[in-house]
Amino acid sequence: MRPLGEYTAHDWRRLRPVSHWVKTQRYRMQRESYVRRPARIPLTDTSSMQGRRLIATIAFEDPEAISIQARLLARFVPDVVYIVADMSVNQTSADEIRSVAQRLNAPYVRLPKSPLLRREHASRIHGLALNWTWRNVIKPIQPEAFGFVDHDIYPTKPDDPFSKLQLQPIYGCMRHVGERWFLWAGFAMFRFPFVKDLPLDFGQDWFNGLDTGGANWNVLFRNLDRTRLHFTDTRFEPFMPGVDSDAGQVQWCDTWLHEVGLARREGFADVAAEKRNMIKKMLAPHLSS
Repeated sequence: MRPLGEYTAHDWRRLRPVSHWVKTQRYRMQRESYVRRPARIPLTDTSSMQGRRLIATIAFEDPEAISIQARLLARFVPDVVYIVADMSVNQTSADEIRSVAQRLNAPYVRLPKSPLLRREHASRIHGLALNWTWRNVIKPIQPEAFGFVDHDIYPTKPDDPFSKLQLQPIYGCMRHVGERWFLWAGFAMFRFPFVKDLPLDFGQDWFNGLDTGGANWNVLFRNLDRTRLHFTDTRFEPFMPGVDSDAGQVQWCDTWLHEVGLARREGFADVAAEKRNMIKKMLAPHLSS
């Protein structure tokens, strides 16, 4: 929640600080309950991952995206451990994602069942999945560095997303709301020793306007000088001429292409299918060789 001094007299008359505090405590209790649950399918052979660089993706109902991403990471970002942390609700999708991971030699873990199921809770579900993966996968492994990426963001050229961590403790796609800022959880890299003892929370901080990953503002980002850090070059553009809706956008983070799943989440199935087909055609030369 916001510092008390940032609430207006109108906020106090409507008891917003109280309701925000109650909702924040409820979220924290839900998070702590969830991260203590066991995996439905646990990760195996983690000892070989210790001290290496990890990239984890939260898979959700889209085996094709995982297949594309896994193959492109193997081609363009080969010296990392790519972990598929599956939050899928649908059993068929989960089975297909696990099969893709096994076929492409990607470590797979199926997360506990989410207490949230509604579409409008997508960001909160994502935050719970990230926190579970941080607590139960990344921290026990103790990698050299780690990153989170969305399941529909794809490298399009050879890249080392961890290279900037030689000069700074974090790197990724930065978003800000006023003076507050955070790394978008769809492309965020961290030097593990720098953050391992911090009470990280990869969820939202909606009362400060911060999306998934923004809850780390108080424990991490506010203590870093944003002006002295490098972040990805980021831009949005329509996936084809004439498409001007938010659902028709793709995002570039350096040379990584983010499909942006808004169309699928908002029910624009035709737009989502067209966008996926365009991206597959663009990436086909890299996927076939």
